[in-house]
Amino acid sequence: MKIISVVGARPNFIKISPFIKSINKYNSNNTIKVEHLLVHTGQHYDDRMSKSFFESLNIPYADINLGIGSGSHAEQVGRTMIAFEKVLLVEKPDWVVVVGDVNATLACSVTAKKLHIKVCHIEAGLRSQDNLMPEEINRLVTDRLSDLLLVPDELSVQNLLKEGVEKNKIKFVGNIMIDTLLENKKTSLNLNFNEIISKNSISTNNENIKKNNFILTTLHRPSNVDSKKNLNSIVDFFLNEISILKDIVWPIHPRTVKQLKLFQLWDALVENPKIHLLHPIGYHELLNLNINSKLVLTDSGGLQEECTVIGTPCITLRSNTERPITLVENGGVSVLVGNDIPKISKEYNKALKITKKPIQPKYWDGKTAERCLKKIINF
Repeated sequence: MKIISVVGARPNFIKISPFIKSINKYNSNNTIKVEHLLVHTGQHYDDRMSKSFFESLNIPYADINLGIGSGSHAEQVGRTMIAFEKVLLVEKPDWVVVVGDVNATLACSVTAKKLHIKVCHIEAGLRSQDNLMPEEINRLVTDRLSDLLLVPDELSVQNLLKEGVEKNKIKFVGNIMIDTLLENKKTSLNLNFNEIISKNSISTNNENIKKNNFILTTLHRPSNVDSKKNLNSIVDFFLNEISILKDIVWPIHPRTVKQLKLFQLWDALVENPKIHLLHPIGYHELLNLNINSKLVLTDSGGLQEECTVIGTPCITLRSNTERPITLVENGGVSVLVGNDIPKISKEYNKALKITKKPIQPKYWDGKTAERCLKKIINF
């Protein structure tokens, strides 16, 4: 059996790492081997956004790098399809495995199906019910085309059944990203979080910060950073409410840096001694900060999941989520607040009083990758 796995952006690297390890483990214990090739589309091409993740998670460098780079959604999808088709015509795999919901996921699933190659989607069935999100379009199309849909939770199973997906195509395997978290938790804990801050600092605010007494934040979604009104409101909240009593540690996405400077909000953040702006950091570093933080404010879906397993209260600056299992009402730790500053403030002050309590949904146990590979082999 020959499998081509596809990655395009940082969230994909976290998910593909345990899958590759499960293939290596399988091959060491079986005479009939699984041949595997890793294709990196190059959607995240900056070293801080890509290379460091391959190194820190011990992912083999991609066998093939398509070098797609930046561009509009249509440009990325189109260039990826053209380049990936050439790979498939040469390699002729039995399966194309795609993960998550980035443009590479959509482009490579469509290309494979047009060449009558089986597609497996790891992390299938997630829905935000918001078609304005480009990731939602990617999820819908990929799931519609996939031969095998490997889902992270029971809510995702129900989403697919409601959409008319055949039950025998859907397999509940758990959350593959949690495999990576559990495997790397000890390594992350061995890091010094104040050193992480000082080594990656953009600003000069590097005094020691107390464990469990700082706020970790990440922002990158267009709804938050491309709107001057929304971004200005969030920054005002950080400056005038959070930073009065708490330190904020903010590994900052290049897109967000660009918008903060465009909207003339950058200098006020840099000059505030309680706000610690960092360059994009590696997986272990971010996990360490999450474990040691008081709470997280984010618009990242992956951080919602990690906070659930770690137990960190999570205020999600979005009006919807494709990961509802992480929400408080479903047994998780996350609360949706959108861009509503009074609501953000209310939930922030509530979250400050919460004690961390790790939560483990079914099959979020570190063995998802093994189940994924087994489902593909036994298809």
